[in-house]
Amino acid sequence: MPSDRIKIVWIYPDLLSTYGDQGNTIMLERRAALRGIPTETVHLRSDEPVPQDGDIYLLGGGEDRPQILAAQRLRNDGGLNNAAARGAVVFAVCAGYQIIGHEFGGDEGQQLPGLGILDIRSGRGQQRAVGEVVGDVAAELNVPRITGFENHQGATTIGPNARPLAKVVAGVGNGDGQGFEGAYAGKVLGTYMHGPALVRNPGLADLLLRWALGHEIAPLDDSWAGRLREERLNAVLAAQQG
Repeated sequence: MPSDRIKIVWIYPDLLSTYGDQGNTIMLERRAALRGIPTETVHLRSDEPVPQDGDIYLLGGGEDRPQILAAQRLRNDGGLNNAAARGAVVFAVCAGYQIIGHEFGGDEGQQLPGLGILDIRSGRGQQRAVGEVVGDVAAELNVPRITGFENHQGATTIGPNARPLAKVVAGVGNGDGQGFEGAYAGKVLGTYMHGPALVRNPGLADLLLRWALGHEIAPLDDSWAGRLREERLNAVLAAQQG
């Protein structure tokens, strides 16, 4: 049996779990278990301190007011910043993606401070992005084409200390006119993709596991998942062309 063990911390499911993003925790647990890697998952309520011994920290999507409250509590707590600084994996979706940046747009369009974990800045875009998004992932991450569902009005700009996660093939993505989806730096990664993102993209889940463990992991037989992914991707791209 492997000696590796992964602690997953699901941040504030009472505030940031509007779009089923908790499925990301299930996907990580499942793909680790298939490799014989034990996991422990903590569902962290917003009135609890962020544990410092996590390996992977997950943030999901949320409405405006819960997003603002979550950002305030995480700034006051400081635990997620400390975890990221020591090299823990942080995976953030939609509202969570905006929160881990330097600033984001509030419920009245005002700019509010984020955590500054990832070098991005978000505000409100002119139009809402709703629908399927497809992107080709940065080559150095070694992750196949990603797909998800976006529902946001954010416009996120990537700073010099972060890199785009993917180039948009279909959909909107970051919404800043540059044609990118998501961003990453080190072991911190953010995206607007729901679906949940890791369920629809097993390769992305495996990337987080590799980061957490610090080494390569055994491949899995993803033939069925691959077929379903190809069918979905083909349908999205066909609809775009039609």
